[in-house]
Amino acid sequence: MTTNSGPDGAPDPTPWEPPPAGTETEQVLGALERLRTTFRWKADALDEAGLAATVGASSLSLGGLLKHLAAAEDFHHTVKLTGEPLGEPWVGFGWDGSTDWDFESAAQDSPEHLYDLYDAAVERSRARLAAVLATGGLDQPVHAGAPGRHASLRRLLLDLVEEYGRHTGHADLLREAADGVTGEDPPEGWTPRAGRFRLPG
Repeated sequence: MTTNSGPDGAPDPTPWEPPPAGTETEQVLGALERLRTTFRWKADALDEAGLAATVGASSLSLGGLLKHLAAAEDFHHTVKLTGEPLGEPWVGFGWDGSTDWDFESAAQDSPEHLYDLYDAAVERSRARLAAVLATGGLDQPVHAGAPGRHASLRRLLLDLVEEYGRHTGHADLLREAADGVTGEDPPEGWTPRAGRFRLPG
């Protein structure tokens, strides 16, 4: 549900857009939220066949990307951020830490499960990141990095932006293959029709 509003009090039709001017933290988080929303729009409201559609010889699918990016959200905001283990729901799912497990196992998951998995991971990430930002800025060290040389929170977030950038490009092609939908940005006023993804703002 859109909670941002414009100067006239009307709902902001594009709450995923980063501020045109703002602090470094606002810009980095804005870039991440815009990519999250664009990816989620590309993957939204598909049935099992649509989420399983592939392009050419590649086995990559939107269902696999939903599960992969859900795992990436949790991994970045636990193991890399604080050093805590990945934990649930991944342990219960049988996550084995291999490179292709999330992509391959998504073929056995229902659309409802994949949307809920991704949307819940984003919510957990937002909450964990807000808690860390309440104690400091982007320069603060995170758990990831070499011994005695930890990466900054800025680096962790930019790595996640890069991950989303790569896979949102894949999602462009996969969505067009699934049902012909194209476009660079969600249309004004877009809200998800599947799952429980909450727009930023």
